[in-house]
Amino acid sequence: MKIYGSAISRVDRSSDLYRKLERVHLSIAAKDPNTWGPEAAVEAAIRLNWVDLPETSRELLPEIDAVIARFSHIKRIVLAGMGGSSLAPEVIAQSYQKKLFILDSTDPHYVAHALAGDVASTLLVVSSKSGSTIETTSARAIFSQACEKAGLSLSSHLLVITDPGSPLDLQARKVGLTVINADPQVGGRFSALTAFGLVPSALVGVDVSVILDQAADAKKEFVSDSQFIIDVAAIFLTQTEQYISFVERGSGLHGLSDWIEQLIAESTGKSGVGRLPVAVEDLESAAVGGALTVSFSDSEADLVVTGELGEHFIFWEWVTALVGAGLEIDPFNQPNVAEAKSATAELLSQWKGVLPALIAPHSDKKVAIFGGENSLGQSLRALIHNVPAGGYISIQAYLDRKDDKRIQELRRILSAKSALPVTFGWGPRFLHSTGQFHKGGQPNGAFLQITGDCHTNFEIPGSDFSFETLLMAQALGDFQALQKRKFPLLRLHLEDRPAGITQLLEAARLL
Repeated sequence: MKIYGSAISRVDRSSDLYRKLERVHLSIAAKDPNTWGPEAAVEAAIRLNWVDLPETSRELLPEIDAVIARFSHIKRIVLAGMGGSSLAPEVIAQSYQKKLFILDSTDPHYVAHALAGDVASTLLVVSSKSGSTIETTSARAIFSQACEKAGLSLSSHLLVITDPGSPLDLQARKVGLTVINADPQVGGRFSALTAFGLVPSALVGVDVSVILDQAADAKKEFVSDSQFIIDVAAIFLTQTEQYISFVERGSGLHGLSDWIEQLIAESTGKSGVGRLPVAVEDLESAAVGGALTVSFSDSEADLVVTGELGEHFIFWEWVTALVGAGLEIDPFNQPNVAEAKSATAELLSQWKGVLPALIAPHSDKKVAIFGGENSLGQSLRALIHNVPAGGYISIQAYLDRKDDKRIQELRRILSAKSALPVTFGWGPRFLHSTGQFHKGGQPNGAFLQITGDCHTNFEIPGSDFSFETLLMAQALGDFQALQKRKFPLLRLHLEDRPAGITQLLEAARLL
């Protein structure tokens, strides 16, 4: 890997912090669970096998070859997984220009895309450590129903990746499905080089042995010469208090920023501290709000880290573990993620499977306004005005990230208008990523939640609710979790998605 930039020259290698990071680096290499303190030791003891994955995951290669042969009749791969189970294979597939449909949403419009292909030539990869993730179980249920209606054998169209002994593992084997077990002693967001990252990538034609070779080379390099990796951790700890903007333009590594966003935000955003990654479009947008800028290709960013994809995976995992020690937190837990899940379950119970009518206090043409002012423009201005000192804006779009992708333009517009760091996340997948930081990191966020009417919907087999009801329960459940913390909140509901997006973007440009 190649690492350079002006931030390197500001590193104090004689400081106590740097000396501590040097010791931590050695402890990580030795897989010492006490590295992050006694409170984290129990969790760390069962989460450190990621350190060895560049070498140990080679044992998976024969099993992967067998799976590829088993499903040789398949032409289309759909991966149902959330967070760490989907972000790594997504960046691998995109970077290698392979087709892999990631089903990581409960928006029925997006689910419809997954079901639109020829089921007879489709393989659903159900990817979940526990097997209990509601998004993944719902996807499995509706795909299984589609196979049944088509008269297809489920065992020929469904592959399971999960931890050994999980409820999903036991149930899938019982009904004759093909199962690949991942290493249970690797946490989800550190699992890029496990079966979760490698198997779906191999199924779409990526030679994953090359990715493992890249990771092994990088690890060998920074274990023997640790200065640059410790430099990067020190930069993240001393040259920014919160915001790190990542720019992947020009690198050919499509989606790497999103993968790093989950890794760092969910690992460090707790106990009122953390580092919040901001995935941006270009270097011009990166420095807004005083963020430290990081690029994966040659540029004038504060820090430039170039390398192959496998190198990036192990490098950023190691950096994140170092930063966790520097912040004195446990990088392997996610204490606030379950909060939104519980709130979702409570709403589904209250609604008894039927989405209630939600009447907005205000409306502006095609946009219903909850928690805002009389008009769309006034509501956006009020949200920006109410951002806490040193804070950020988080856009959370519970929409179709294929057909509604124009809404992503709002990130750049609001950032330029507010001069603040602005993050963008697709709901509900961000709940398995930055959702932890929003509740556990620095309490200075302001949140813009965007939902929309559904003209397509599906009942979830085996449940008493539909995808639309589940999606709204997830959105409103997280809204409640943020509301309890008295954060600035605005929900905009698009009564007509295309028209509402156009209206919202125009209102933002006029701020």
